Amino acid sequence: MLLCNFLILFSFFIKPVKIHKTIKWYSYLLLILINLLLIIDVGLYQTWGVRIDRTLLTYIDTPELMLASISAFQMIMGSIVWVVISIVFIKLFKTVISKRMVAIRNGSWFQLPVLFFITIALIIPIRGGLQLIPVNQSNVYFSNKMFANHAAINFVWNFFNTLSFKIEDENPYKMFDDLTAQKIIDKNRAPLLIATNDSILNTQKPNVILLIWEGLTAKVVGPLGGEKEVTENLNKLVKEGIFFTNFYANGDRTDKGIPSILSGYYPQPIRKIMRMPNKSRSLPMLPQKMIDLGYKTSFYYGGDTNFGNMNTYLRNAGISNIIEGSEFDKKDWNSKWGVHDHIFMERFTKDLSQPQIEPFFKIVLTLSSHEPYEFPDTFKFGRDTEVNKFRSSHAYTDKVIGEFIKKAKTQSWWENTLIIIVADHGHGLPERKGYFNAPSRFKIPMLWLGGALAKRDTIVSTISAQTDLSYTLLQTLNQDPSDFKWGKNIFNNSESQYAHYIFNKGFGIIDKNGIYVYDFISNKAFEEKGTSTKKLDSLGKAILQNSYQDFLDRK
Repeated sequence: MLLCNFLILFSFFIKPVKIHKTIKWYSYLLLILINLLLIIDVGLYQTWGVRIDRTLLTYIDTPELMLASISAFQMIMGSIVWVVISIVFIKLFKTVISKRMVAIRNGSWFQLPVLFFITIALIIPIRGGLQLIPVNQSNVYFSNKMFANHAAINFVWNFFNTLSFKIEDENPYKMFDDLTAQKIIDKNRAPLLIATNDSILNTQKPNVILLIWEGLTAKVVGPLGGEKEVTENLNKLVKEGIFFTNFYANGDRTDKGIPSILSGYYPQPIRKIMRMPNKSRSLPMLPQKMIDLGYKTSFYYGGDTNFGNMNTYLRNAGISNIIEGSEFDKKDWNSKWGVHDHIFMERFTKDLSQPQIEPFFKIVLTLSSHEPYEFPDTFKFGRDTEVNKFRSSHAYTDKVIGEFIKKAKTQSWWENTLIIIVADHGHGLPERKGYFNAPSRFKIPMLWLGGALAKRDTIVSTISAQTDLSYTLLQTLNQDPSDFKWGKNIFNNSESQYAHYIFNKGFGIIDKNGIYVYDFISNKAFEEKGTSTKKLDSLGKAILQNSYQDFLDRK
């Protein structure tokens, strides 16, 4: 439609009959192509289980592999149907639209700006409206039945949308041959896979609440050496559980943090696998593992789960009960992201006060501490600067979480529940220590609480990261975590523990003896500190090489 409008604009300068012919033949070719994609989509869905996407193009040089997925009867009938429906729609085009285009005449000059404005305005329906987040697959995912979600996808949009994600055929981070890189990783990871202490739980199958705190950096958490007055409730709760003092985010945004936490998967420089359902659908999923163990799962978020294709990712993970911003009154939203945390957490608390099917696994994602830092409560540090608004927003969310924990302790399920509080990523504010991608930007808190814990007032100083969480939790529940191939057990007390994070065109890696941060644009280290930098150099490059190759190989 947009192209046709631009062609009509040229009718002011070109004979309308030529515009008519161009639009007609363009439309014929488009109808033939769309109908071909339709037939391919119908033919392959039963075998592939996904709507047509750029995966199709990987078989151009070996079409026999794709054709092996369909029978000769399907191929013959598909070809016949393709030809028939193409002819039918071309006939309809001639009858309904082509005759009307004959009426196109050279317009007057005052009509030109009007038509130009209308043409540009078509960008709005293309992106799905004026909302913050453009349309994506998540907008039509609505069911816990994946077939229903797939049926709701526009196959033409899906195909061309996945084409827009340009993926390198070659790994730009390849520093070793694949076998050598894997040996480096295995050598360093193998001793770290088993806990070296007693069980931390007093029950074999606790309920689990995973509370993901938007943008909570260690720099505002007192027990981590940060500012002491921002998260006063969290600071006090540290004494009631197991607190991890050397824990890191693997990436710098929510749509990188969620796959790191729930899939134990390293983020990619620039790319974001959660935004690419054709790849993220094959990831290991902690929620699905919990479902297999008999857990009832749910996800709570006060915003739009279409953000970053979060909805698609969560439903692929098996979560059927998703509570999101659309269920709340718009008057309770801030200007951009969603409902204020206290409204959202009141709903979560209310739901938990109802009789529960146990064991349950509930995931909660807050949002009020995301810029623009808007909430209907006292700004503890004022709102005169961006930094003070940032501090105040975390103080507000800390107050909300403190109230939740207080009420949770009065519930019958508390004694059999493990609550994990963790950030989705760190932050550059309130002050940047050193360069932009320094480890301080990625250091975040993690606290385990609840009646299911056998230990209290415990500090774990192991250097670890979000990718270790799923692995550790499953092993703590006496389950096999081997699908999470990048993870390690955080309760392994080895001095060789490490944390690896990724940023745009680079990585950082930390262990107890050193820090190494490398930039692939300049091909040099930002920081080399300590006695283990040589080991960290090779390990960091091997992890980035192999994790990115894994990303490229997922179809």
